[in-house]
Amino acid sequence: MKKISRLLFLAASITLGMSSCDKENTLSTEDFQEYEPKGLTKYIITATPVGTTGIADYLLTADDISSGSVSTSGNGKEQDGSYRYYLTHKGRFFSLLYGQGNPGDVTTYRLTQAGKLVLTRFFQAETVQVLTKVNDELLLMKVPRSGNENASCYRIDALKSSVNGEKQINIVKLAANGERAHFTWATQVGNKVFAPYMSIKGCCGDAFGTAYPDSSWIAVFSYPDLNLEKVIRDNRTSFIGNYFNNGLAVTENGDVYAYSPAAAKNSSKPTSQNPSAIIKVPHGTTEFDQTYFFNVQEKSGGHHIASQLYLGNNKMLLMLYDTPGALSGKLKMAMVDVVNQSFEWMKGAPQEIISTSAPYNNNTLSDDGKTGYIGLNTPSGNWIYKIDMVTATATRGLKVEGGTITSITKMIY
Repeated sequence: MKKISRLLFLAASITLGMSSCDKENTLSTEDFQEYEPKGLTKYIITATPVGTTGIADYLLTADDISSGSVSTSGNGKEQDGSYRYYLTHKGRFFSLLYGQGNPGDVTTYRLTQAGKLVLTRFFQAETVQVLTKVNDELLLMKVPRSGNENASCYRIDALKSSVNGEKQINIVKLAANGERAHFTWATQVGNKVFAPYMSIKGCCGDAFGTAYPDSSWIAVFSYPDLNLEKVIRDNRTSFIGNYFNNGLAVTENGDVYAYSPAAAKNSSKPTSQNPSAIIKVPHGTTEFDQTYFFNVQEKSGGHHIASQLYLGNNKMLLMLYDTPGALSGKLKMAMVDVVNQSFEWMKGAPQEIISTSAPYNNNTLSDDGKTGYIGLNTPSGNWIYKIDMVTATATRGLKVEGGTITSITKMIY
């Protein structure tokens, strides 16, 4: 997971054209030959070449990620720009440039019937901080941390790469406490969108500081009109998720589990008094369940949650900072069951984890629902690890040579 202080894109206007950097194996949408999928699997691994500065990822493909190796040297498709993020939806693989305040390129790839990754669409879009899938669309949010009081929301047709609608949300009015609501992510829940947010000052040389370190908020929006229906509130932990970090997981029965890192600060000093924990919104409701409180910080011996990856069957893979009380640094892995609130440190995990593949787009769960995959970057090398959900055991799989793993996604063709 590249530090999630960067994500990507959006569009007030979309300009279509072919990419100058990837003319080989490039087809226009009109030229792409549609076919009936055969049910075959292709994994797309993105990796940033080691020892480079300002160089974007390479897109690497593999039929199997449980063993073997792949290298960035002489392989893959080089991306333009220094920071990119990725999402698969409706048979498309989106490669999104974080423009750092400037518009960024968005390239769309598809798999041919032979399993070859080809570029089929190119357009430019403004930088956004939130990206998610809702129905047949991508929902994108550009959230200002200061100045402008409106977050810009865009609905993008995932099949056509065209804007279906736009909405402005006043984030100062939404916070209603003198600060700003800064969305950390958004998730489809039934026919609504749940968007957790941080309360931030957005000024005074302390943009991400807050006077409200021990409260949680989730804004509930209708879809597709994106009208605010209510704000779900709680005061047992802190804000949900983190900047560019999805704090919500929806289980198979529709319950929503929300984690908090309990990492709020004021003038750069940690101020959260409540523990890092998981709280719950039961299926069909828009209130936190006051009978449910999973105190992960207590069960882990004082560790704070850094991110979550929901694997399925109520099992969530947590990345926690490796030192009790730390709010940044190296990572440790644990498996939790959100229903029975069990906690277990992962067996077989590397002793030192520098970073992981992005958890927000990992869709690699096996067909039998027992195995997931995650990319782990360590001082001794970078591997995709197989995660046994039943035994809470991590096993080395595909080695990625010459690059730091940033994401893993699965596509069917």
